[in-house]
Amino acid sequence: MIVKNVEKQEKSTVSFDVLCDAAEFEKAVNGAYLKNRGKIFVQGFRKGKAPRMVIEGMYGKDVFYDDAADDLAPEAFRFAVEQEKLRTVGNPAVKAVDVSDDKELTLSFVTAVWPEVTLGQYKGVEAPRAKAEVTDEQVDAELEKARKRNSRIVTVERPAQLEDTAVIDYEGSVDGVPFDGGKAEGHNLVLGSNTFIPGFEDQVVGMSAGEERDIHVTFPEEYHEKSLAGKAAVFHVKCDEVKENQMPDLDDEFAKDVSDFDTLDEYKADVRAKLEKTAQDQAQSAYESALIEKAGDNITADIPDAMVEEQMDNMMREYDQNLQMNGLNLELYLKYLGQDPRTFREQSRPTAERRVKTDLLLDKVAEAENIEVSDEEVEAEYTRLAENYGMEAEQVKKALSRDVIVGDVKTRKAAQLIFDAGVPTEPVPEEAPAGEEEKPAPKKRTARKKKDEADEEPDADEEAKPAPKKRAPRKKAEKSADEDEGKAE
Repeated sequence: MIVKNVEKQEKSTVSFDVLCDAAEFEKAVNGAYLKNRGKIFVQGFRKGKAPRMVIEGMYGKDVFYDDAADDLAPEAFRFAVEQEKLRTVGNPAVKAVDVSDDKELTLSFVTAVWPEVTLGQYKGVEAPRAKAEVTDEQVDAELEKARKRNSRIVTVERPAQLEDTAVIDYEGSVDGVPFDGGKAEGHNLVLGSNTFIPGFEDQVVGMSAGEERDIHVTFPEEYHEKSLAGKAAVFHVKCDEVKENQMPDLDDEFAKDVSDFDTLDEYKADVRAKLEKTAQDQAQSAYESALIEKAGDNITADIPDAMVEEQMDNMMREYDQNLQMNGLNLELYLKYLGQDPRTFREQSRPTAERRVKTDLLLDKVAEAENIEVSDEEVEAEYTRLAENYGMEAEQVKKALSRDVIVGDVKTRKAAQLIFDAGVPTEPVPEEAPAGEEEKPAPKKRTARKKKDEADEEPDADEEAKPAPKKRAPRKKAEKSADEDEGKAE
């Protein structure tokens, strides 16, 4: 094989031709004949037994040329990439196939390549770093969460109130006709959780055990079951039981029960210390992400579209894997949301572009700073990954090549170099638009955390409830640069 006519084009693409001599092409043509002869019927011959020259006589000399070119293309592309030392991105395209009179094959390729990168400022980059402050209100909120975690549900003989759990039987109907999924018995409904359609839970408030009543509601226009969307419905509801969530007193005994401390003051101090540590970590992570983003914006590179598209595909796979850990997959999740897969994928483009810039930045910084990775660091990384994934180090070595590990460690070192040289600045306070009055503090919530704010996936049986509200997926938070670059997934 001979590589010729190598030309750089716009958007970091390269075109080139690969010439396969007559012997190479003849071998590929004969291979195509052997592979396809069983599919071609020739009168007078058993299936798959017709000689090549007979088939070529019937269908033309070039009958097997396309298949032969397809078979040669991957090998020809790899040969050119190795010879020209190209760092390709995405999948190549075969733009032309030509067979000369001498039976030589020329394959013309176009492929995206890793762009040439010119660094801008990456040392001494300024970025705001928030102060890691923890308020008394935040500490109190954590203590309240601990009380709720250690609460107990008890039956009470009184009308149901917000935050109570009402055990109910119900059956819904539209125009007097029951509908599928609108009936249940012994359902535990937390009042104020907003898991049923608007107005349902409000009308359960005030019911006592043994009481029955008709509840009138209207399904939302955007309700996921189209046959019910926008329709008025009546649910006949019977309250079987009212349960109250009783929380323990906030005292020394509580501290002893939930921690290793003997007094409430000691426990509160520990809660504050942990909140401060979390706040510091979050502030540092946000600061480091801002440094990387600014340094990435300072690079100059003609980024190929294929590079962003490949990153978008990676992000979709990540999202799908995260959903599968919760018993779902991306296809079902998007169907549940009524969202088009292409639209959902396109929404990831800005993040994919930032990730690509980060990859280019850190790769170039590692090169500019002559960052090296020792054998000891490689082994330590294999050990770390093995511990993280609960695997043996040898298993990780089989799954991830040394080159992958070296690349990850290099980029992590490059990121750390940028972090160490960064210059923190005071955060710019957000100003309210002119003429806008200060908004009152949000009212304290009286119900358990709403499902659409919880970090969980929809329940598989949620369709059976009379009025589950649709939730938008909460996108996974962007990883900090050193996390993105350090994990080989």
